[in-house]
Order: sequence, then C-alpha cells, then structure tokens
Amino acid sequence: MTDSAPPHQAHWDAGDLGCGELVMELMLRLRRLQPGEVLRLTALDPGAPADIPAWCRMTGHVLLHCDPASHDFFIQRK
Repeated sequence: MTDSAPPHQAHWDAGDLGCGELVMELMLRLRRLQPGEVLRLTALDPGAPADIPAWCRMTGHVLLHCDPASHDFFIQRK
C-alpha cells in the first residue's frame, strides 16, 4: 500500500471472487458502514480494476484511491 492511501474504517479481502459475487457482497458490506466511511477492498479478480470504478460510478459511491500493486480499492460510502 502506498503512503497516499486514505484511512479506512473496514477492510474486506475478497480474494479472487468474481465480479458478480464481488459486487453483491461489496454492496452488503458498504451498507454496514455509515455514510462517508471508507472500506478498503482487496480484490484479485483480473476484472476488478475496470469493474470496481464502473460500479462506484453507477451506485454513487466514491472510489477514493486504488493501488494496482496491492489490489486495494478504497471506497467511500455515499
């Protein structure tokens, strides 16, 4: 993780979970957070770098930071 990674309230290591299951579980995990809180998602699925930003745009959640080297995505709940 780089020094520019934002602080986060929760972390979920999704491993190599595929897109469909990944976004369904991501939705449930974000619902557990308060608006404005940040989830650090670690996702090894090769499609995640394209899928996660697109999903955030569609749902209104904010992708604050992504680190391709560590497969981490920092998503702020809307």
